[in-house]
Amino acid sequence: MSLSLDPTQLDRYSRHIIMDEVGPEGQQALLDAAVLVVGAGGLGAPVIQYLAAAGVGTLGVADDDVVELSNLQRQIIHGDDDVGRPKVESAADFVADLNPDVDVRTHDTRVEPDNVEGLISDYDFVVDATDNFRTRYLVNDACTLSGTPFSHGAIYKFEGQVTTFTTEGPCYRCLFPEAPPEGMIADCASTGVLGVLPGTVGCIQATETVKCLLGAGDLLDGRMVFYDAMAMSFEEVEFRRNPECPVCGDDPIESVAQVEYAEESCPVNAD
Repeated sequence: MSLSLDPTQLDRYSRHIIMDEVGPEGQQALLDAAVLVVGAGGLGAPVIQYLAAAGVGTLGVADDDVVELSNLQRQIIHGDDDVGRPKVESAADFVADLNPDVDVRTHDTRVEPDNVEGLISDYDFVVDATDNFRTRYLVNDACTLSGTPFSHGAIYKFEGQVTTFTTEGPCYRCLFPEAPPEGMIADCASTGVLGVLPGTVGCIQATETVKCLLGAGDLLDGRMVFYDAMAMSFEEVEFRRNPECPVCGDDPIESVAQVEYAEESCPVNAD
């Protein structure tokens, strides 16, 4: 690895560089890395903020939504002046003000079966910061089939969950083979969400991302952490790869084209 940290970067990232677990080589690895964040909302906001601050050199942001006033209670990278703007544009401006080292690639589009493979192909790591099962399964399937590690996070009222998937362990379908029936899980618009909750969950996702890029520490691979903000408690559940999983098992599908990605159900058609 060729080190090219200039004096300004040595100062900006000094608290990283003095750490044995990071050092100048680790900081250079972050600057050379490319991460795609799918979703620039509640979870994506703290992920984008902290990855940009950490000096992840290329940050992709995929989202087809615009900023709404009701977002500002929790989506901390957007402000009053951003209401009505595409979230990817607001996110890019936020990052530009925070860290000029970071190149932001905006993808003002909904992640779909016909574009997901192209979207993730240029990135070393993907962060699933979405709020619907359809996109979660799509990101899982595309990343798993391409061998791209990714982080998953989800929130509900006062609760959150986080895990990380690598090429060595199970995938999201090993834990949740199919999405729950329509109407079983309500969304934030109808049930509400504690504004600080996605900050906690998103920060864990950002932490996992940085650790994976550095090759440091133990990832939440095969482990899911459940966070209860009301009880201020964390619980961990271990899970294993399912040999019969249609995406990461012994006889996996070849493409996301074999999956029917409906709004609330994403069954695999292995035929």
